[in-house]
Amino acid sequence: MASNTLSLRGPALQFARPTSPDNYKRTSTDDIKALRLITAIKTPYLPDGRFDLEAYDDLVNMQIVNGTEGIIVGGTTGEGQLMSWDEHIMLIGHTVNCFGGSIKVIGNTGSNSTREAIHATEQGFAVGMHGALHINPYYGKTSKEGMVFHFESVLSMGPSIIYNVPSRTGQDIPPHVIHTIARSAYLAGVKECVGNDRVKQYTDSGIVVWSGNDDECHDSRWSYGATGVISVTSNLVPGLMWELMFGGKNPSLNAKLMPLMEWLFHEPNPIGLNTALAQLGVVRPVFRLPYVPLPLAKRVEFVNLVKEIGRENFVGEKDVQVLDDDDFILIGRY
Repeated sequence: MASNTLSLRGPALQFARPTSPDNYKRTSTDDIKALRLITAIKTPYLPDGRFDLEAYDDLVNMQIVNGTEGIIVGGTTGEGQLMSWDEHIMLIGHTVNCFGGSIKVIGNTGSNSTREAIHATEQGFAVGMHGALHINPYYGKTSKEGMVFHFESVLSMGPSIIYNVPSRTGQDIPPHVIHTIARSAYLAGVKECVGNDRVKQYTDSGIVVWSGNDDECHDSRWSYGATGVISVTSNLVPGLMWELMFGGKNPSLNAKLMPLMEWLFHEPNPIGLNTALAQLGVVRPVFRLPYVPLPLAKRVEFVNLVKEIGRENFVGEKDVQVLDDDDFILIGRY
């Protein structure tokens, strides 16, 4: 009679062994350095202020279809500053789970608090993000030495992009700081908003740079050595921004897009983008305060810009609308 006893001898019964994090196949710093077009993706909302993940997924898919290689999740454009850390990490994890095989997911896990930046970055890499975006401490600010210690505290966790935008932080990250932390194997490069002279200063010394200014990115890429751009405009016209970054010098296309870029930044980002995506019908016209839509006259301008550039070049399929003031929902508690 056959025995019903389970034998624990031999190869039949295998137990999984815990795998060291070092054994996982992770995105390399070089993989991040190679990205040419990265979109700072918009976060859409439902009427009660929660994330509209269906609209978000559609937006990300539109980026992938049009050749975008990476996205920043929860950056300034994605309104990470209006999210709780739970929301923030959830959105990074959701993006990785749904799209991580098709596009590089870079989570904005920076903070003016080193403790928060460390914790958020640990969580971001734990849920699978491919890279981190880090800003210098804002408002409270710090010394040059403090910046170095702040960045070195998070750089050891995985591939990272440093974001220099003095207009928002109130403090420039000087080249001395970048050159000091460049010894880290995990520094992928710098998103630089100071201008093309600074871009050239870094690229001449072998540091990877992405333009943080859409209106300068064409010249940054083709005349100053930038690897590419981390773009707001590509939320709206990803295919044209792909052409601007991959198609060689194209001053005529750059000139064609310049009025749109100027319109987008008439008020602080992401006000223009939020308004435009609502007018295109790809997100609901819901704003988390303190952001409010552009006024009627600017919305009429956008309709005309879409007609001039060509509706087929913009995301979505609905006709562009002016929208009435009453169509917008402004939420202070969510």
